[in-house]
Amino acid sequence: MSYMNSVPRAWRERVTKYRLIGGRCKSCGKVFYPYRSFCPRCGSSDVEKIELPKRGKIKYFTVVRSAPAEFKKYEPYIVALVELENGAVVPAQITDAEPEELREGMPVEGVLRRYREQGEDGIIEYGIKFRPVVGEE
Repeated sequence: MSYMNSVPRAWRERVTKYRLIGGRCKSCGKVFYPYRSFCPRCGSSDVEKIELPKRGKIKYFTVVRSAPAEFKKYEPYIVALVELENGAVVPAQITDAEPEELREGMPVEGVLRRYREQGEDGIIEYGIKFRPVVGEE
C-alpha cells in the first residue's frame, strides 16, 4: 500500500493543528461551546466564532463501564466536563490516565486522538480528547 493510499498513516504522520471552535457573545461576553448562532445566556444573535484554549481543568468526571454498542470495545473509558481557561465548558473524553489518577480541578490539555473506526476496514475518526498536564497541580 502506498503512503498516499494509507489514510491512517497520513493522519499519524502529519503535523496536525486542531482547533476547538466555540463562540463569544458580543452583548454579554459569555464564551460557550459548541458554537451556535445565538448566546445561551442572553439569547443575543450578536455572537462570533472563536478558537478556544486547549487547556483547562476537570470540573466533573465519570467512568463509562457500560457503553453503547459502537463503543463497547473502548470500555471502560472516562468522560468529563472540562472547564477551559476562558470559562467555556466542553464535554470530552479523558485519555492517558486511569480513573484513580484523576481528581476534580486537575489541569488538562487537549490532544488529537482516535475516536473510533467505522468497521475494521473503515474510516478512522479523530477528534479532541483531554489528558492530564504532566507536572502541574
